[in-house]
Amino acid sequence: MAAAELLDRPPPPPEQEPFVVIGRGRRRVIDRAATALLALVMAATIAILLWVLGYVAAQGLQYLGPEFLTQTPPGDPSEAGGGFLNGIIGSLIVVGIATVISVPIGIAAAVHIVEYDGRLARTAAFLTDVMVGLPTIVTGAFVYALWVVVFGFSGLAGGLALALVMLPLVIRSAAEMLRLVPNELKEASLALGISRARTIVSVVLPSAASGIITGVMLAVARAMGETAPLLLTALGNDLFIEANPTKRMSTLSLQIFGNAITGFRTAQARAWAGALTLIAIVLILTILARIAGRRGAIRGRS
Repeated sequence: MAAAELLDRPPPPPEQEPFVVIGRGRRRVIDRAATALLALVMAATIAILLWVLGYVAAQGLQYLGPEFLTQTPPGDPSEAGGGFLNGIIGSLIVVGIATVISVPIGIAAAVHIVEYDGRLARTAAFLTDVMVGLPTIVTGAFVYALWVVVFGFSGLAGGLALALVMLPLVIRSAAEMLRLVPNELKEASLALGISRARTIVSVVLPSAASGIITGVMLAVARAMGETAPLLLTALGNDLFIEANPTKRMSTLSLQIFGNAITGFRTAQARAWAGALTLIAIVLILTILARIAGRRGAIRGRS
């Protein structure tokens, strides 16, 4: 019986192999090292960003004041005083034109890419990827050859160039947001007999509205800081305020560039103040985009 009982007993569990312990310890070391490396990279990135913002703020606040936002530059760049009011107004007009052109076209293209699969949709997606990596100076040269040569330099030409810069960003962000809309919502709408076009307008687009708005505002912030395409299209006008988009117009980015390359410290001081103003506008747009995204996420969870 003793021998039979010994045979019936289950075998003892195998001892843990040493290499398993070594493997777990190695994975923990690698995980901690990767976490520390990512934290270091994040800290370095934040430090560089704060350094840039702090330096621009330190230089710009020396000149920035109420008159900078309410006056135009002096006729002589070596003179002190003046401001970039014409550049602020010009930026709002030019970027506004670009937004009006690019947003409807970009959202329509994104809807076609996501909802209507086909050769045209795949071609549009491919061209969007190409345009994202296209240098903005090439966009400016393209608009110069097709528009400026015929109609001359103008704020409208600058708006067309910035619209081409914004368009792929709007298409990409809108397409990604449309892909996040649950298929159940579309299927439920179609099951009720609603047409596909009405489903897109009444169900899909409202569901992705917050994300689309976020992408649009980020594209606007990108366009606000562009200089290269405007050098070949809007050209700039530092003498007075120009609100007619068919005429040459100044923007903040053009005035920053023009004043920064001069040899006069007063003009360079105005450039630092303009850079600080431009950063403030971009930060405001970014914060508004974040708020819109968070509100959309909260509504989606509720």
